[in-house]
Amino acid sequence: MDKSDRSKRALTLRFLAEPGDVNFGGNVHGGSVMKWIDQAGYACARHWSGGYCVTVYVGGIQFLKPIKIGALVEVRAKVIYTGSSSMHISVDVYAADPSKDELDKTTHCVIIFVAVDADGKATKTPTWISKTEEDKRLEKYAVRLMELRQGIKEEMENKFRQ
Repeated sequence: MDKSDRSKRALTLRFLAEPGDVNFGGNVHGGSVMKWIDQAGYACARHWSGGYCVTVYVGGIQFLKPIKIGALVEVRAKVIYTGSSSMHISVDVYAADPSKDELDKTTHCVIIFVAVDADGKATKTPTWISKTEEDKRLEKYAVRLMELRQGIKEEMENKFRQ
């Protein structure tokens, strides 16, 4: 993978968790974390596609550990699969006390974005090709999640037909 491909495929946002992000338990509110995930995912998808993108699916958000107010937060987003107009973005959130060197993974999810034109119609996006073993594993993970989502969609449609 050349440098330009790598730089377009992934990005990292870093900032401090602010007091305005606090929930009733004194930690960062899950809604704030979801907002950060969407922002990083969008920025990654926009950079990859070169145009405007819309979120079409956010799923399987796993909150693994709480984030403390004042923590250094790092939101890492990267393309793990592309369709003709869609991009599957893996987003991991890490956090730690700013005085520590090691960040702990606190949240994970996959977001799907679709590149759209000025009329809001899906438009072609560059194809991402997995090259490393890790990339191939992530691509396989994205494909498996698509299969699982299809099963969930069918189950929900059956429930609403009753």
